[in-house]
Amino acid sequence: MPKLFEITFPGECKTLPEGFWSAVDVWIKKPHVVNKRLCGTTETESTDVGEEALLFLLDDPELLHEALSFITNEVPPAQGHEGESPWSSTVRTVIPKVNSYGTNLHKEVVLKDFGRQLVSFLPFEEDSEGRVSLKRGNVYQFQLLHQDGEGWALELHALAPDEWFSDGVVYPKLPWLSADLLPKLVRWATECKTSEFKSTLSLLPVEKYSVMYQQLKEKYKAMVKIWPEVTDPEKFVYEDVAIATYLLVLWAEERAEKGLTSRQSFVDLGCGNGLLVHILAGEGHPGRGIDVRRRKIWDMYGPQTLLEEKAITPSERFLFPGADWLIGNHSDELTPWIPVIAARSSYSCRYFVLPCCFFDFYAKYQRRQCKKSQYKEYIDFITEVSRVSGFNTEEDCLRIPSTKRVCLVGKSRNYQPSDDAQAESRRARYIQSHRAAPPSDGGGRPGDKDADGDPGGGWGAGFQPRERVEAVRNCAALPRDLVDGVVLQVGNALLGMAEDDPGATPTGWDEGGSLSVSEAAGLLVQETLQRLKKECGGLQTLLKNNHQVFRVEGGRVYIRDWRDRKSSGADARRRPVVPGALKTRPCWFYDHHPQRCPLQAEHCAFAHGPDDLRPSTRPLKKSKNSPMCF
Repeated sequence: MPKLFEITFPGECKTLPEGFWSAVDVWIKKPHVVNKRLCGTTETESTDVGEEALLFLLDDPELLHEALSFITNEVPPAQGHEGESPWSSTVRTVIPKVNSYGTNLHKEVVLKDFGRQLVSFLPFEEDSEGRVSLKRGNVYQFQLLHQDGEGWALELHALAPDEWFSDGVVYPKLPWLSADLLPKLVRWATECKTSEFKSTLSLLPVEKYSVMYQQLKEKYKAMVKIWPEVTDPEKFVYEDVAIATYLLVLWAEERAEKGLTSRQSFVDLGCGNGLLVHILAGEGHPGRGIDVRRRKIWDMYGPQTLLEEKAITPSERFLFPGADWLIGNHSDELTPWIPVIAARSSYSCRYFVLPCCFFDFYAKYQRRQCKKSQYKEYIDFITEVSRVSGFNTEEDCLRIPSTKRVCLVGKSRNYQPSDDAQAESRRARYIQSHRAAPPSDGGGRPGDKDADGDPGGGWGAGFQPRERVEAVRNCAALPRDLVDGVVLQVGNALLGMAEDDPGATPTGWDEGGSLSVSEAAGLLVQETLQRLKKECGGLQTLLKNNHQVFRVEGGRVYIRDWRDRKSSGADARRRPVVPGALKTRPCWFYDHHPQRCPLQAEHCAFAHGPDDLRPSTRPLKKSKNSPMCF
């Protein structure tokens, strides 16, 4: 049996052999985590089988004998196993992200031999009429071996490596299995980690999600090129496309399950840029979005996308009895309220929420446990809110470019409509228990009157919606003289360190020393520090903003040397300098460095002296109310 590759496990590995099977399950159930061209798999139930289960693939006696010799490692099953069912078998269907194979399905028989620590993969194709054909050249297996005194090793075997076929998607290249997949199996087996959350797309048929995602991605990809916001267009566009895909497939499954003919309506609370509303409406779902701040991109969508600029305060005025679903996509301070608002809107109202920032009902969420991650604890809190609100709550994990990917779905109630009064009483008591202090109106229970005489209007009393005008807290609004003073003080301190160490400037130009951010903070007066503490990121953000002067890496600050490509930050993440911005600002090094700028004037993007300074020719930013032309 051809052995193609072997990796030895490091040192004493106490997770084996159990860790090996955990790693194998990752490859079987979630191959997309390592093969990014796959969307996922579907898998049949595991059953114990014998060689008769392979006859549908191996109808040729010679091929059957060859395959059985490979699968059993040339040891007849009767010698290595008791009984007639030596393998645990499943059939998985591999789903590519982009289907270029027509109606053919790509499947694999997976045979686990727990006695020999061996797993075999027999790939085959199935056409629309159910005919199957084995991909003999792509049959492979992994085997875990333990040798006395030599530790554990993982081997890769192939039945016919000379006949291996690769399309780079469903059938990866053989060297990829050796160089990429095998080392990952070893790492997974060694770590043997268990996730706090469910695997991705556990509530949906993955194959339908894959098809829908590719269609929407193609349809809305042009949004990336015309994105007017300052946020990263690729992240936000493709993230909202993925969330829309999830909801559309979820709702399609719900319609099929309940026999519904009309498409579900929705309200997106805290809709932000409104793209999710735009996509869902464009796919035929009636709905609207509400957010406290209007975004520039709203003007691009057209009248069919309904977006409202309004502050949402949990109360009787913000119930939505006509909506089938409420959506909270990174809805921040509204997140814990969305299950409550859905429950109080109507018995049939459902919700989807994707928590991000950690908020309780009336303030920032305060941690209560230390045995869980903060994120897991918050997800559990929102799950508890959902349960108390009366929902049977389901958890899933989305495939989006974000670290906060866990969503909660409330599709059904855990009580009957006749018990609504008792359910409402539980909700009210739970919300009341989360108040920092009792409100002056005696509790704000539904049915009470708020200051405006609105029945039930005060059950959100004490809730603080975000400000209509977003505060700039990235040090960009600080007084220029304060920023210049901090830059000069830190810059001089770094340059002074090189004077203390004559061997520290081998290039001839004083590159200075380095300070930790906390050491740099120690140079500043208390008044300045207090001012910086009110900004997001504080001193570190200010230093990073002054990219011309400083390089901040690993929590340490350095003088930037523009002669060094790595130091000068030919950073792929930074946009290139717009020609109209060249020479429009003074060069800090020319003005303040004892040896001036290390670059000649013609090679420096900043002005060397007043005569080199020129006015900016960059176009002015559009005012908030100016029309957008395309």
